[in-house]
Amino acid sequence: MPKPKKAARGKHRWVAFRVEKKMNRTKLKQFLMPCFDGYVWRLFDVFEAEVATLAILKIQLGDYQQVLSLINNSEEMETLTSSGKIRLVRQRLNSLLGNDPSNSV
Repeated sequence: MPKPKKAARGKHRWVAFRVEKKMNRTKLKQFLMPCFDGYVWRLFDVFEAEVATLAILKIQLGDYQQVLSLINNSEEMETLTSSGKIRLVRQRLNSLLGNDPSNSV
């Protein structure tokens, strides 16, 4: 069966955020489930830093503002960047981490 066309998949946003606790992917998913109950979301990249966890979340465009508010109003989380393209979010996150491959010669 063919994949649905792009328009049928709906619009979404990619959000990079930081959690002030060091967690692996499984623990982060469990931590986010009650926070985003009622929203359609999917966890993509997870980076464990020394004292925090950085992650990229895919959310529907219609839920974007509400999810941003939930993240930023939480004491444990804050958003870092967001975009309609995961490539741009990954580039920005890598720049924040100092791993920007576009800076290398």
